[in-house]
Amino acid sequence: MPFVKLEIIEGKTPEYKAVLLQSVHDALVLSLGIPDDDRFQRLYELKPENFEHRKTVSENITLIELTFFPGRSSEMKESAIFQITRLLGERLSIAPNDIYIIINEPPLENWGLRGEQASRMQLQYKK
Repeated sequence: MPFVKLEIIEGKTPEYKAVLLQSVHDALVLSLGIPDDDRFQRLYELKPENFEHRKTVSENITLIELTFFPGRSSEMKESAIFQITRLLGERLSIAPNDIYIIINEPPLENWGLRGEQASRMQLQYKK
């Protein structure tokens, strides 16, 4: 159950945004083996004056935060980063230099699901 937060500079078409969201989801299905319907994504569009960044990146800069349950291997995380970068490049021509990915893994006691602390639940997910 990865939670995905994407931040981009406003002005992209609805089609671009749909491909962006689908590409990140497809990459997570490929790399983490999540079910296709396991989708929690948020897209934030910021005005250019509210998005400071290095001069070496373009207007396609894309910040991606992935929040997972803990325990996935380094190889799975590496694959997620690779697949996201690959698919965004292939489908939207976003350069690797414009993609920044952060993975957060809060402990299960810091997750609340369906009114319960996740550490008390018998959760099944690929590690």
